[in-house]
Amino acid sequence: MSNRFEVDREPAPEHGTAQAPAQLDTGAEPRRRTRSRRVLLVAVLIMVLLVPGSMGAYLFSLATIYDTQTTKIEEAFPPEAARVQSPATPAGVPKPMNILVMGSDSRDKAERKASAKAAAGASSDQRADTLMLLHIPSDRDHIYSISLMRDLWVDIPGRGEAKINAALAFGGVPLMVQTVESLLQQRIDHVVSLDFAGFKGLTDALGGVEVDVKVPFSSVRGDKTYVFNKGLNTLNGAQGLAFVRERYAFPDGDYQRVRNQQSYLRAIMAKTFDGGTLGNPVTLARVLRAVSPFLSVAPGLDSIEVGRLAFSLRDLRSRDTIFFTLPTAGVGRSADGQSIVLPDVGAIEEIKAALTEDRLGGYVAARKLGRGN
Repeated sequence: MSNRFEVDREPAPEHGTAQAPAQLDTGAEPRRRTRSRRVLLVAVLIMVLLVPGSMGAYLFSLATIYDTQTTKIEEAFPPEAARVQSPATPAGVPKPMNILVMGSDSRDKAERKASAKAAAGASSDQRADTLMLLHIPSDRDHIYSISLMRDLWVDIPGRGEAKINAALAFGGVPLMVQTVESLLQQRIDHVVSLDFAGFKGLTDALGGVEVDVKVPFSSVRGDKTYVFNKGLNTLNGAQGLAFVRERYAFPDGDYQRVRNQQSYLRAIMAKTFDGGTLGNPVTLARVLRAVSPFLSVAPGLDSIEVGRLAFSLRDLRSRDTIFFTLPTAGVGRSADGQSIVLPDVGAIEEIKAALTEDRLGGYVAARKLGRGN
């Protein structure tokens, strides 16, 4: 029977072939190789037997936190007949993924109740203060976050033209999904809704985040004033929440708020990917406990799917996350007098084509959007 540890052994010389003297005394090297391989095998066996026990328990704990504390959006998607279909991809190549992220500022009971109705798929008074499409290309080399201005004037299926954030009020999460799919001609794979209050716990769980403030401002929240100076600011939870909420301090209002939210999320990504959070079990569990109660997710985005996605993105760093805003053509007035944001139809058509052809990276590079717009 052959020895599996000696597969690299030199073949015996053919009959009648003289063996060189230098080859006559080689028994020590195969023995060293055999011992090395046995040591390696023992080490592997120890890893196989011991590590999955502790690691499995840890991962099960994280999965339990996520699955039990997040709210499920049971009716997140419109009827299949009304949906955009995913473009075909070559066999064996992962499909690009699109995740719709909605942020709401539900500060009182009435707003939280409206948010719950919208999450259940019903019409409500809820609005999406923040709306982003996270696009993950098939090569999994980047994450692109496209912010959609909440006052963007679009066609809402079955309702006509209106501000995009009105889709939640008209038909809950399913209509919002259908509206974004119709606007960008992209199928939404997952839906996440985050209450802004979750930013506070998330920031504190990370031990604070460092945000690059481009436009200095102050924000009054209750009896407290928060001051954000130009340059790097280390924010705790309360400061982070004030930072992402403020819009009245800026001449361009919601435009700057969106840019601030992108800067904040960029800081979160830096702390998560580059700051050791993913490799620190205590911090990671603390982050999950802090943010999960403020998350609502479609059922398909369970802990197993999150784990698969995290594994596919394991080599990413913060520099690989790109934030920009869907191009607009300025502000205007609707026929009924509402202040609205006008879509840049030509630019949106280019983005639709880039998304469909899985070449959004090329579009971003050509438009120099690596640091936003």
